[in-house]
Amino acid sequence: MRCHMLKLSENPPLRYPAEGSLASLSSPWWVAHTKSRFEKAFAWNLLRRGIPYFLPMVEKIRISGGKKRTTLCPLFRSYVFFCGDNAQRYQAMKTNCLCQTLAVTDRDTLIKQLQSIEQALVCKARIDLQEQSTVGRRCRIRAGAFQGFEGVVVQKRGETMIVLEVSILGQGAALHIDADLLEPTG
Repeated sequence: MRCHMLKLSENPPLRYPAEGSLASLSSPWWVAHTKSRFEKAFAWNLLRRGIPYFLPMVEKIRISGGKKRTTLCPLFRSYVFFCGDNAQRYQAMKTNCLCQTLAVTDRDTLIKQLQSIEQALVCKARIDLQEQSTVGRRCRIRAGAFQGFEGVVVQKRGETMIVLEVSILGQGAALHIDADLLEPTG
């Protein structure tokens, strides 16, 4: 996962507006497929236009010039989620940051998936990109800050993770979790 070295204060907020929930936004949702490495520029453009968006980003530690630096990198490279009517979608398209937009047909599923990822990010959980669907057991977290989250359990380098899927992208965020907190679903 590569990202441009910005100071933490130079990054756009994870979402706009910051108050309320993603579910409280009533307009249609869109998935913006941005040009390579244009996620943050696109988010800044949406913020300036007052268009609600969600850009999940994770902290990464980099060594640059002999110094340890913390940067924010988009979790889903080249994707930003935004909410708006056709006029706002048109304004987003005029930013010259996009390749295309995808209409979200199952709004409730997307919102539920994004809210799980947002809660994990707000709680500073350790998450990684999970680029492809992994065959494994579907489980639910039965206790703790992420109680009720569901996903497929994967093991990587001896660590247990649950994949919080974003089905419209065919990707997910792998949330590191104690295996004792998991219970099978169904």
